[in-house]
Amino acid sequence: MDVFEAIEKRYSYRGPFKDVPVPREHLRKIVEAGIRAPSGKNAQTTSFVIVDDPQLIQRIASLFENKPVCITAKAMIVCVTDPRPVMGNVSFHIEDCAAAVENMLLAITALGYATVWIDGALRYNRIAERIGEMLGVPAELQVRVLLPIGIPAEPGQQREKLPFEKRAWFNRWGATQ
Repeated sequence: MDVFEAIEKRYSYRGPFKDVPVPREHLRKIVEAGIRAPSGKNAQTTSFVIVDDPQLIQRIASLFENKPVCITAKAMIVCVTDPRPVMGNVSFHIEDCAAAVENMLLAITALGYATVWIDGALRYNRIAERIGEMLGVPAELQVRVLLPIGIPAEPGQQREKLPFEKRAWFNRWGATQ
C-alpha cells in the first residue's frame, strides 16, 4: 500500500479487535515510522513504550470505562514526551508527538491493523500519570498518546471529510481562484 492509499484508508477504530496477535516485527516497524517523524530542532522529544503483555494491556484497559478498543487490544503503543524547552523557552513536544503518531497511524493502516488516537481521555483521573507509573516512565516525562492496536473485528471506514474547496485555498484565505 502506498502512502496515499494509507491516508485514504486510515480511520479511527473504536470497536473490538480479533483475537490475533500483532507480531513484534510489525510493532517495531510501526514505531520506527514514528521515530522517523520530524521534530522541532531535531530534539526527538517523543519516546515509545510498546506494550504486548496481555496482563499489562488489561491493567491499562481497566483505567478506561468500557472501551472495547482497549479491552481487546493485542498491543498498545504509549507515546511519551519530554516537555523540556528546545529553543529558548519553547517546547515542541506536543507537535513532535503528533508528527510521530501520524506516521504510526499510516504504518498501522498500511500493515492491515487499526487503532484510535487516544489523547484527551488520558487527561482525566490521572490516567496518563497512572499509565506512566505502571510502565516506569520517569516523572519528568509525560504519557501523551495511547494507540491500541489490532485487527478490527468490525468493518470501519474513514469519516467524511470536508472537500478541499472548504478547507484549502491558493494564495489567499477563501479565494475561489
